Amino acid sequence: MSKKIVIAGAGHAAGQVVATLRQQEYKGQIVLVGDESYLPYQRPPLSKGFLAGKMSAERLHLKADNFYDDHQIETKLRTTITAIDRDSKTLKTEEGEDIAYDKLVLALGSRARKLSVEGANLMSVYYLRSIDDVEQIRPEMDVGRHLVIIGAGYIGLEAAAVARSLGLDVTVIEMADRVMSRVVSPEISDFYQIEHTSKGVKLRLSSSAVALRGKKRVKRVEITGGEEIRANFVIVAVGILPNTELAEQAGLDVNDGIIVDDRCMTSDKDIFAVGDCTSHPNDIYGRRLRLESVHNAVEQAKTAANNLCGIETHYSQVPWFWSDQFDLKLQIAGLSEGYDDVVIRGNPADRSFACLYLKEGRLIAVDAVNAPRDFVQSKALIADRIVLSADKLADSATSLKDIAAKA
Repeated sequence: MSKKIVIAGAGHAAGQVVATLRQQEYKGQIVLVGDESYLPYQRPPLSKGFLAGKMSAERLHLKADNFYDDHQIETKLRTTITAIDRDSKTLKTEEGEDIAYDKLVLALGSRARKLSVEGANLMSVYYLRSIDDVEQIRPEMDVGRHLVIIGAGYIGLEAAAVARSLGLDVTVIEMADRVMSRVVSPEISDFYQIEHTSKGVKLRLSSSAVALRGKKRVKRVEITGGEEIRANFVIVAVGILPNTELAEQAGLDVNDGIIVDDRCMTSDKDIFAVGDCTSHPNDIYGRRLRLESVHNAVEQAKTAANNLCGIETHYSQVPWFWSDQFDLKLQIAGLSEGYDDVVIRGNPADRSFACLYLKEGRLIAVDAVNAPRDFVQSKALIADRIVLSADKLADSATSLKDIAAKA
């Protein structure tokens, strides 16, 4: 067991690494290094309850502040790591400090993809990735003001739902021909488009922001075709990029994420990596995955920490995600990419239903809208990879658990 473990990053995955190490009674020195001024916190509420003003920053924290002192964890916040020297096993920082490690965990996370159009640097153009981002956005969220959101993925639509609930005029611009096109089927997209439109959200699909107009502060957003949309402020939500630069510069294997094995070990046996920044093998889907989810961050963190403590642990699970928009909870199990059949359980008009994705008769993913039982029970079916009858799956009167038992 190593004497000193350094965690580079202070997000959700980093916080879980620290917690699991102490849970497993790791006795060595632990150092947590992060460039924000906050201890590890949850990011999902940033575009939901925290943006709506229903949560304080303290409630986002994974652990009470005294947890780190009580468990003798050294924290170095507002500290930017600039290089990893693998030969000397040292981290170089922007502040001029060298931090030695015996074992290193890269929990570097991801960053918002920037908009690259004219006017993108105007005032009142925001990204939604951190507590500080939301603290800047909140003062803009007044009744009747005009918000333009660029991007109709989870973050964009969650922010739209919050803003409409607060009485703002909201327009969402999306270059694809449907919302959440990268992650859900047309059936789910159609349902959410109807819901948002019925609440007053204006959707501009198959459109791109070509310029942001204004002198110092954004005033209008020009979209494909020349239309200009009034904007008191803009939220850009066009995806994220994994923070892999430090790993690449250090010579670690990187390909759409830091390459790790199922123990979360990188190509250097003394360096592990966890969370959004990693590419890991998944036996269920038979390929490498890079996942942007709390579930992945937490489970990879536990895996890495266990292995650092000498407890051999291998990670290969059914991915899951969720999104809260208005009074709808979308829970996603698995990955639907490559499906060849779709089954609808329940009636979308009842605002409680599930969309099941099959490939060669096997369940590979489920999108559950206000249908938590189907979401929970689907995970085991996806992992088991058994052939199921589409007709039986469509019978919402019979639980997925019972359908599987009779398969």
